[in-house]
Amino acid sequence: MISDTADSNLDKIRLNPYPGRGIIIGQTPDGSRMMQIYWLTGRSENSRNRIFVQESEGIRTQAFDPAKLSDPSLIIYWPARRFGSTFLVTNGDQTDTLFHMMQQGATFEDALMTREFEPDPPNFTPRISGMADISDVEGGYRLSILKAQDGSPERCVRCFYRFGKATPGIGHCIHTYQGDGNPLPVFSGDPYVVPVPNTVDEAVARYWPLLDGNNRVALFARTVERGSGAVETRIINRHQA
Repeated sequence: MISDTADSNLDKIRLNPYPGRGIIIGQTPDGSRMMQIYWLTGRSENSRNRIFVQESEGIRTQAFDPAKLSDPSLIIYWPARRFGSTFLVTNGDQTDTLFHMMQQGATFEDALMTREFEPDPPNFTPRISGMADISDVEGGYRLSILKAQDGSPERCVRCFYRFGKATPGIGHCIHTYQGDGNPLPVFSGDPYVVPVPNTVDEAVARYWPLLDGNNRVALFARTVERGSGAVETRIINRHQA
């Protein structure tokens, strides 16, 4: 049963001391809403000095203590934005690339073909992205990962996943790292199935405790009503928990 596999796959998060940043997209068990979950983990003081802030345009990261912010280039961005019926979630400023290019008629894949992994040697952190369009009657969604081929900054592998029909109560998860290390081992394989709860409160309660207590920084869950487009969001920040 896919639900049994999804439940067992939670160990891939629970037993991973450092999954980096992660995205989950799927459909609630009642089939009425799409859900997106995104989390931050961090090892450095700069990475851990972050919170999620909700604004009218979406959700952005912000320094918890501005005096301790040493380099904003890869840690301050909009992880979640919306235009029309399309809801984007990513781990970097490619959110803006998708937001602007897709409004001009580009596809999700077209926009990400202009980007590559992060310029942070020796890790070359993957860029992960997802989208859900609630006008899709089948509840389909997409995920992507852009990563260095065999750790080489000379080559970028761009992988795209298109899930044409959602399964109620099931989502797909992708994250940046396989675990801790130096350099950090990047995510390998395909996005894997995980359970999707009915509410944002249940999602936060289920996924926040799975993240390593020393490294977790922030997590948000948002649902989007497939008919009305109504959005509900819950955020948890380690500095404000």
